[in-house]
Amino acid sequence: MANFGGADATKPNVDPELQDFLMAENERARLSAQIHEFTDICWDKCVEKPSNKLDSRTESCLANCVNRFVDTSLLITQRFAQSLQKSQGM
Repeated sequence: MANFGGADATKPNVDPELQDFLMAENERARLSAQIHEFTDICWDKCVEKPSNKLDSRTESCLANCVNRFVDTSLLITQRFAQSLQKSQGM
């Protein structure tokens, strides 16, 4: 493997800003995948048969499902922020 200016041939020099950007993009991709997965779960759980209008039971189920998603997303975001702060503090 060629060494392009790095002290260690196995670890190429990578811009810290680029690393941060890639980490953020990776997290966005994971969150997007979770949104799609959660949408499928809520749909399968709450919508028995599609129609032109949502009945109150389906609407309530979807609202509760979305609320749980928001709660979960906030928790994940907080944990990610804590993890990021710890890694930057080291």
